[in-house]
Amino acid sequence: MSRPALEVADVVREHGAAFLEHYGHTLSGAQHRALRAIALCRTAALGGHITQCDHCGHEGQAYNSCRNRSCPKCHGAAQAAWLAAREREILETAYCHVIFTLPHALGPLALQNPRLLYGLLFRTVAQTLQDIAADPKHLGAEIGGLAVLHTWGQQLHHHPHLHCVLPAGGLASAGTRWVPCRPHFFLPVRVLSRRFRRLYLAGLAQTYAQGQLTLAGRCQELAEPTPWQRLLATLRAKEWVVYAKEPIQDPRHVLQYLARYTHRVAISNHRLVALQDGQVTFRYKDYQHGHRLRTETLEAVEFLRRLMLHVPPHGFHRMRHFGFLANRVRQEKLAQCRTLLGQGTQPHAREVAVDLKIPAVSAGEPGAMCPVCQHGRMQLVKTLYRQPGAWDLSVPAPGLDTSERRQDEADPLVSRTAGLGRLEGRGAPTTVSRAPSPRMGDKKTGRLLTVRRTVAPCQHLLQRWTPLLSASQRPLSSKQSP
Repeated sequence: MSRPALEVADVVREHGAAFLEHYGHTLSGAQHRALRAIALCRTAALGGHITQCDHCGHEGQAYNSCRNRSCPKCHGAAQAAWLAAREREILETAYCHVIFTLPHALGPLALQNPRLLYGLLFRTVAQTLQDIAADPKHLGAEIGGLAVLHTWGQQLHHHPHLHCVLPAGGLASAGTRWVPCRPHFFLPVRVLSRRFRRLYLAGLAQTYAQGQLTLAGRCQELAEPTPWQRLLATLRAKEWVVYAKEPIQDPRHVLQYLARYTHRVAISNHRLVALQDGQVTFRYKDYQHGHRLRTETLEAVEFLRRLMLHVPPHGFHRMRHFGFLANRVRQEKLAQCRTLLGQGTQPHAREVAVDLKIPAVSAGEPGAMCPVCQHGRMQLVKTLYRQPGAWDLSVPAPGLDTSERRQDEADPLVSRTAGLGRLEGRGAPTTVSRAPSPRMGDKKTGRLLTVRRTVAPCQHLLQRWTPLLSASQRPLSSKQSP
């Protein structure tokens, strides 16, 4: 997939200071780290390496990723590795997809207590599915599955819901046979909805009684018993949304189906359309009108505010297994399921299970084929180390040198952080010069970029996003012509 012309990182670099001015005091440590990681991802601030073709001498540079799970550019490799590990756990049976959604009235409370309320969501959903499935009136079996938390809608509003993908059947209570669900039907959604509502509200009331909830701002009045009981009564009167899709009959498609939901972030770079005049335009799918593609334009600060709503708490697991797929019993139960389903031994990895189009060696990496001559191999010639203070939130962000760009682009090479100098009319634009490179035998090497910046004195930007002058004026390579 080609690199998009516009990225979320561009919005953060250009409007991050204005966003922090408005909302910086409300952000958690995880949100501050995510914002900086998105801005620094695949820039010279995080280090990288320089490679050179052993045939034509072409040189290229690649910068390190931030590996933050909220970054739109860093989930591909982790997703591929996770799916490869899950491939051996797929059973030769139908799979179903059930979605549990929290009511909108719980949104402010969930934003103030994400770890508590999202953790409660995982526990109550798993218990709901297992209780209803174990009932002989419905399935009468022990089930297991995977739950993935998403907190966003297509327009980046706060919309917490849990995607559950699980085999459409389970183990009989005695463990002697596999109990499949009825054709085209797993479990009754109305029964699931009522049980889910009852269990969640019971757990929420217990958490409130133990004094574990943070109640501030819009939720401050809930500290009094009367408003709290009024909220619970309103939630009990609502129908909670549970949606079950028709079971997937072909297990070969399960991993490709899982790939749509695991390791996703609130918005991908390819959905961004424009960034101009302080506004961001992006595409979204309108589910209420036939899944039509539409566009929405937001102020850049509002766009970043919505984006930060979906950064999970530090160390919080957004994917969890339950039932017979729980980590403690998974291998033993899977072997039992395969025996009852007639699969026999553990299956070998399928060669075409998931096609994520990730090459064995990425372009520009050591060992990759040269993109210029298509004959030689790229060899590592220099390692660029991460700049000091890259992840230290108490100091200004280090130099944000230009990200990797294709060297055959016709337009002038301009730093992707040039907008920082233009923010609020302060500072000077970034200038880029080409540094000559030495020769390798009789063949010219590719040219590297040396980025030089001048920044007008502005204490506000220096504290947050302005690069350190000493760091940003260093060339990317020590190879300088005399």
